[in-house]
This record gives sequence, C-alpha cells and structure tokens, in this order.
Amino acid sequence: MLGFDPDSGGRRFRERIGIVLQEAGLDGELTAREALSFFASLYPHPRDIVELLSLVQLDAKGRERVRTLSGGQRRRLDLALGLVGDPDVLFLDEPTTGFDPAARRQAWDVLDDLRRLGKTIVLTSHYMDEVQRLADRLVVLLNGRIVAAGTPSSLGGRDRAGAEIRFRLPSPLALRDLPDGLTAAAAIDDADVVIHADRPTAVLAELTAWALERGAELEALTVTRPSLEDILLDLTSPVGSESVAP
Repeated sequence: MLGFDPDSGGRRFRERIGIVLQEAGLDGELTAREALSFFASLYPHPRDIVELLSLVQLDAKGRERVRTLSGGQRRRLDLALGLVGDPDVLFLDEPTTGFDPAARRQAWDVLDDLRRLGKTIVLTSHYMDEVQRLADRLVVLLNGRIVAAGTPSSLGGRDRAGAEIRFRLPSPLALRDLPDGLTAAAAIDDADVVIHADRPTAVLAELTAWALERGAELEALTVTRPSLEDILLDLTSPVGSESVAP
C-alpha cells in the first residue's frame, strides 16, 4: 500500500494514512482543539486545526473538554482526528454514526472533496444511502468472506434485475380493465397496483398508452429496481450479520 508493506512500513507509512475507528480512546480532559493539536504534532504536514473544526461543525466546541461533548460531537471529532494528517489513504469505520442529517451530508461533502483530490477512502458502513452516495466500488463481507463486489448500480446483478411498477388505478377502473397483457402480471398491494417487469420500458409504454386513451391519470406512478438494502439482504440472508465495505 502506497509502495510500503503495511507490516514493516513504519512511521513513513503511518504518516500517510488516517484511521477513524468506531471509538477513539481520547483523554476526556483534553479540549477538542488540544486533541487535534496533539495529533497534528505527529504528522509532517498536518491540516489546519481551525479549518478542521469548521469542516466537522465543531467551531463553537474547540475549547470544550472531550468528556462534555455529545456522542455525535465526539464522532465528528473522531473524523477530524482521522483527517488531521492530510492522509493519502483514509480508513473509516462507521464514521457518521450519531450524526444528524445535516452533519452527515456535510461529512459526505468532505469525503467527496478528499476523493476529488485523489485520496483513497476505505469505508465500512451499514447505511445504504451513505454507500450509494459515496462508493465507487462495494465489497460485501459475510463471516470474513467476500460474497459480492461491484459498483453500487451493478452489485448482485442490480442493474439487470427486474423493476417494480407501482400506481393507483383511476376510479372506477379495476384490474380486469388493464390491457390483456398486463392483467395477469398485476397484483393489488394495499391501494396500489404492482407489476413486476423484466422489460419495464415496454410495460410502461403499454400502460401509459392505455391510460391516455381513457384520459386517466396514473397517480403515484413509480418505477424502482431493487435497492442496495434489498441486494444486501438477498446476498447475506439467512446467515448471521453482515457488513459492507465500499
């Protein structure tokens, strides 16, 4: 990694990586600024501390002791500590746990900026929206073994999977009023009609033409393919727990 054997790379190797673990064993009596200053002193080219506090939305907490920070604030500080050395490779283990939605989006923006600068990020996450938003490549691990790998759009054949078409029938129409080719494939789910289609474009063309002929509006019309969460559950079920590492 980075031209080094991680087992023997020593300080020159460690200076170029950053790690955000699920928990950091910080001295609770240090302030957030003091913790960052100490870690920054260990690196030859650290990032600016004031900038980092701003990036993780801790501007107003720099003089607060670590023990007084909330769980989400401590997690933000953990992320700042992982970034302080301006690493070329950054390892993140569930980095946004405890973040509110706004803080999570800002953390994602920070990671996007790092990626555009050519940094390599290895992220472990169970948040599928985070994975979808950030990952270029996914690896699914089950009991220590790789069971699938690919891009967010292609993992587990997601890009080739059939689509679900869902809509509400205009009153007073019923399933039997649908085109003959669609009636057998359609089912009622609560108030919605659901059609599973391997060729959704053709089905949609037939369905919308049918609706237009009747001057009807297909309310709540959606077309969806399996989500990353669906694919993950399919790949790992029924065995134990799972983790995703983009």
